[in-house]
Amino acid sequence: MLRSMTGYGRAQEQVDNRDILVEIRSVNSRYLEQNIRIGRSYGYMEEELKSLLKTLVSRGKVEIGVSITLTEGKKADIRVNADILKGYIDAMTEYNQSVSTKYALVDDDKEIDCEFFKWRTMLHLPDVFRVEKAQDDEDEVRAAVLGVAEKAITAFVQMREAEGEKLREDVLTRLGTLAKCIAVVEEEAPRLTEKYRERLYTKISDLLGSTTIDEQRILTEAAIFSEKTAVDEETVRLRSHLSQMETLLNEEGAVGRKLDFLVQEMNREVNTIGSKVQDVNITAIVVEMKSEIEKIREQIQNIE
Repeated sequence: MLRSMTGYGRAQEQVDNRDILVEIRSVNSRYLEQNIRIGRSYGYMEEELKSLLKTLVSRGKVEIGVSITLTEGKKADIRVNADILKGYIDAMTEYNQSVSTKYALVDDDKEIDCEFFKWRTMLHLPDVFRVEKAQDDEDEVRAAVLGVAEKAITAFVQMREAEGEKLREDVLTRLGTLAKCIAVVEEEAPRLTEKYRERLYTKISDLLGSTTIDEQRILTEAAIFSEKTAVDEETVRLRSHLSQMETLLNEEGAVGRKLDFLVQEMNREVNTIGSKVQDVNITAIVVEMKSEIEKIREQIQNIE
């Protein structure tokens, strides 16, 4: 199914004691560009997220945001660093012994008892307590995040496919318009030679008066004109490009670059027709064809 390069997908779940949110959005890009936003402590999952996305997306600038929030605290191991605490006590004791009572350190308006620190005092002493948080199980977290990411990617791809179907319908409609324009050119172009022959005959008759006109010469000039203005090859190639484009629009996978190439070729053929045929009616048709091709080109820029 045809896919657009723009899309958005979101999934959020609570797994164990974690609230996991994954959001994916993308815009047009010539190649596949991936940007993963995830907490530093979860960076080990970045490459796996990229690999997961790469299996389903070929082109586009894609941004994945992952948010992991703990819904409840995890147990932590808290210990007193006895060596540091002893250092504080020794330093305070030594200080109090070296100064007068007037300048002695006190705790809650009382002189510090070096045999027993009040808890309030200890809480404010740097590095006295050592907190060791429980480590996450990486495999467990990885499985949970990738599970949510898969759902977000599914929603993301579904949106790209829905947008791609709209683009497909629009391009097919414009291809139909181009086919009608080609039919008109194929019908009108052969008549130009006869019109040219008639104009040439009339012009020579006016110039020569009653003098006998060389019919063979007029036919030769008309043949030369016909050769210069023939657009059969261009219209045949145009129809071939239309057919190839319709086929690609119904194929699976990334076809955006192939479509873009065909659009360039179609535009080249139409320009050639416009330069060969100097006729008001066909020129108007050429302008319409170029307008439709430009609109197709704009739509194709958004196809994966």
